[in-house]
This record gives sequence, C-alpha cells and structure tokens, in this order.
Amino acid sequence: MSEHGRLGPLEWAAASRPRPGEQVCGDRAIAVAVDRAGALIGVLDGLGHGEDAATASLRGVQVLHEACNEPLEVLVQHCHRMLSGTRGAAMTLARIDFGATDTLRWIGIGNVSANIVAKHPAGVEVRSSVRLAGGIVGYRLPEGIAAQEVPIRPGDLLVIASDGIAEDHLDDIDFAASSTVLAEQILSRHSKDTDDALVLAARHRGTAR
Repeated sequence: MSEHGRLGPLEWAAASRPRPGEQVCGDRAIAVAVDRAGALIGVLDGLGHGEDAATASLRGVQVLHEACNEPLEVLVQHCHRMLSGTRGAAMTLARIDFGATDTLRWIGIGNVSANIVAKHPAGVEVRSSVRLAGGIVGYRLPEGIAAQEVPIRPGDLLVIASDGIAEDHLDDIDFAASSTVLAEQILSRHSKDTDDALVLAARHRGTAR
C-alpha cells in the first residue's frame, strides 16, 4: 500500500505492507495540513500485527485528523484516551512549521523511529533523531511527555519507520529519488518478515506550490 502528497514545501510518501501471509497491516501513516503554514505527519504502529493492531492504529489516525491543530502533547493524550480498550499503539508525530522559523517539533511513544537526514560527502548525515519515550498509547504513558524542537531546512529528509523496518534503513538512501521512490525502496530493502512494516519519507523542497 502506498500514499503520497504535498503539504506546502513538504513532499511526502508512505509505503506499507502487512506481515507476510496476512492481509491487514496494523501500521498507519498520517499527513495533514495544520494551521496556515504547517503540517502534521506521523506513523502509528498498532501493537502486534493483523486486524486488532489495525483497529488501534486506525482509531488513532481518526483522532489525529479530527484534532490535528492541537499541540502534540494534547494529541498524544487524546489518542491515549481513545485507544483505551484496544491493543494500543506505538506512535511518533512530527509537526512542521514552514513559516519564518522552519522548525519541527516531534514526540515519540514506543518504538517508531524518526530521523532527519541530509546528503553528506561520506553518505548520509543524521542531523536529528526523535527521543523515544517508553510506553504504549492507549495503555500506559510516561509522565511529563514533552515534544522536542529541532530545525529543519530545505533539502532535509524526514524518515519515520515502524519497527517492522530494520535499523539499518538509512544506510543506502538515494537522495536523488522522489519521496515515493524512497519510501518504496526502504520498504522493499529493509522490511522484516516477522511484522507489519511502514515507512514515511518526507522531503523539505524549500518552496511551496
């Protein structure tokens, strides 16, 4: 399954597939415009895999769409309440401001990785990585959840991946490729056979259109 689009200067794409032998993927992506010059993007990984995992992640995506203009900390709490009674989910969300500041705020609960990477003469430069807090959205949240703020600049690539994607997925990025191709390449090369898998790639193109 693949999705793609553009939010201001952000070109994004997500690629996913269920655990081999199953029909339903429990990982979901969200990408939506917020306020006048921003975007909310993220990945939810329903605990485990299959139908029950998909129920949890889909409910979380619905909550995020309905309340997308709220601060990240509030969104996490909303999802936590609404996912009660489900398997719960790991979740990483990023809110990007394309105004004068070009900043990204992100927050991660569980094991959905997120990195801002850039092209480097030696290969790939990891400029920032989300700090992941332990817990399960819908079951148990850590106290004092707070988003981090980091700069994001034209040319940067944001990669968010569920734990069905191997940790070495940043090693062979083709920066000349579109976000759609990047997401599909990472999924095909680095997905694990033991779990659902999803990767979201978002490139800051520098100009809105």
